[in-house]
Amino acid sequence: MSTSPAVGPVTFVFTDVEGSTRLWEAHPETMPSAVARHLGMLHQAMDRDGTVVKEMGDGIFAVFPNPHAAVSATLAAQRSLAAASWPATGPLRARVGVHTGEAIFDHGDYFGNAVNRCARVMAIAHGGQIIVSDTTYALVRDDPPRGVSFLDLGEHRLRDLTRPEHIRQIVHPELQAEFPPLRSLGTFRNNLPAELSSFIGRTAELAAVKAALESSRLVTLTGAGGAGKTRLALQAAADRIEMHRDGVWLVDLAGLADPGLVAHALVSALHVPELLGRSAIDALAMDLATRNMLVVLDNCEHVIAAAAEVTATVLRSAPHVRIIATSREPLNVPGEVSWRVPSLSLPSGAANAGGTGSEAVALFVERARAADPTFGLTPETRLAIETICRRLDGLPLAIELAAARVRALAVVEIAQRLNDRFSLLTGGSRTALPRQRTLEAAVAWSYDLLEPEERTLFIRLSVFAGSFDLAGVESVCSGNGIESTQMIGLLPKLVDKSLRRDPLPTARDAARLRPRPTGDVARRPDGP
Repeated sequence: MSTSPAVGPVTFVFTDVEGSTRLWEAHPETMPSAVARHLGMLHQAMDRDGTVVKEMGDGIFAVFPNPHAAVSATLAAQRSLAAASWPATGPLRARVGVHTGEAIFDHGDYFGNAVNRCARVMAIAHGGQIIVSDTTYALVRDDPPRGVSFLDLGEHRLRDLTRPEHIRQIVHPELQAEFPPLRSLGTFRNNLPAELSSFIGRTAELAAVKAALESSRLVTLTGAGGAGKTRLALQAAADRIEMHRDGVWLVDLAGLADPGLVAHALVSALHVPELLGRSAIDALAMDLATRNMLVVLDNCEHVIAAAAEVTATVLRSAPHVRIIATSREPLNVPGEVSWRVPSLSLPSGAANAGGTGSEAVALFVERARAADPTFGLTPETRLAIETICRRLDGLPLAIELAAARVRALAVVEIAQRLNDRFSLLTGGSRTALPRQRTLEAAVAWSYDLLEPEERTLFIRLSVFAGSFDLAGVESVCSGNGIESTQMIGLLPKLVDKSLRRDPLPTARDAARLRPRPTGDVARRPDGP
């Protein structure tokens, strides 16, 4: 299917089955046929005036040309599901969310903030309930489908962590009318910050991180500066908020210059009482012993030893506490799962060949529209955007900085200027940490945390234009104070610190900009 410009406004519908995990565990033999029947009933209701874009497990994602058709279809679906008999499994109750907005239609799928918003609306509903966003309500309130009225449920923070959404429930004589409070963030204890921009993609990564948290009480998200570790950690935490009776809490270590204050940062964020004569780390061990909570320990790399010590103490003392840490290298605490955050997905196929849709392209378009609301995706601009995303290695921070340049430059000009990417990609948010305002600063932060020999090797590796192996590194980068036998230890350290896992152009160009020690020259590898 060919790329089309942004479409909209259209109305999106997401559904899924409430308590499906429990149902699969209780009825493993009969659930496949029950889910197939459930999906068939959803298709029958949605396909009449809309299009089912895709099935997602036991739910669907559908799109409608107008909100009236979407509300009518969801009503028909819930009435059908409620009237059906489910003797083998018990009822498969669908929670349904509806939202209207603009999105990008690309290769048979829809991307963008409106799509993500709809999924988050659905996530706070209960089985058997249909809820709609304020945008959808405003378009149907004067002419609702027959028998439909709306119950005002007020404003709610969704789990995308952005602005609150005013939610209304669809009421109909044939549907259940009373439900518990919505499962929005405000229902649960937390200090998760409101984000100012949308969370794009990362569906597979979110699932993987949440799965890792099921098997390990410590999951450390590692990756290069600007890889999106914090956003992924916060989103994973928000998605688990129902599972922790004592809350989900962010502890940001970015502003700490003294490693001795790490424990105090946790005491403050987790509201642990401080008693005279009791150390902060002892207070944590005692107070958290019976708590069930999830802690996001963010930006650990510059206080890594202290963060590891406090984390180990908490995990030993508090068996029901789980921790998501973010760092440019693992904490190396027993039981830790180190999970490297990958780049955003890039278009498949050859460069400039119009490959399949990608998270990197979706992020660029979303941020470009924030910078310039008139920005549109056309076949011509898409080719330039694909080039930009590939040349920036799918790195979210770099893509966001590039997208902000659409205020002054055409996307083709942005792509052409990437030979000097560190001069071009500046001007990040004034409220961001200094190391997140420019691409060069993000790389410099990691570089400055290296040991002297690691810095030297990082610079010498820049002579490789493509991939390399240990033997090549030993041959090209040894000498002048670093023996070839040291490479087997130094190279993994750079990998752990998220600077040279792959020969990405951004890392290579950053290394070439670093000043070399006097007289230090790496040998060029053989080849063209």
